Amino acid sequence: MIASVEPKPTLEEFLKLPETEPASEFLDGEIIQKPMPQGEHSVLQGELCKTIDQVTKTQKIARAFPELYCTFGGASIVPDVAVFRWERIPFLPSGRIANRFEINPDWSIEILSPSQSQTKVLSKLLHCSRHGTELGWLLDPEEESILAVFPGQKVELYKGAALLPIIEKIELELTVDTVFSWLSFG
Repeated sequence: MIASVEPKPTLEEFLKLPETEPASEFLDGEIIQKPMPQGEHSVLQGELCKTIDQVTKTQKIARAFPELYCTFGGASIVPDVAVFRWERIPFLPSGRIANRFEINPDWSIEILSPSQSQTKVLSKLLHCSRHGTELGWLLDPEEESILAVFPGQKVELYKGAALLPIIEKIELELTVDTVFSWLSFG
């Protein structure tokens, strides 16, 4: 008996599929549905967007987008937070923001959920790095650590009071401890 191998879907085929809740992503010929965000994930994502936008939005430096489809380099991914420099945000001729972002983020942030494979999430950040993303973060709430991915796919681990790397022109100082302190409301 000959085993049949199903052909991998193409990016074009993936983009024609109906949207899923939570979002599905396409990377390396595979369709992967993201897990439903839980409490820690939701708090970290919201605080990161708010904190970044507080120092970038009014001066039109950059903007943080939660759960935004980014299609580039043969993949379509949905970073937990995608940060774009203002001049790279796609706008329509009317001045309104475009619905489709067919470019890589300048800074891609992923928050590891308990059911996610760290390797699969890291592969998204490495894909971003290969296609021009300046900085990637992988937050691991359980370990209270953050992996940073730099150009050339250099990866560094940050813990505790370590000051985190931020993309140029964003005047923001955050430590790993500060980021994970957002999880405590006491």
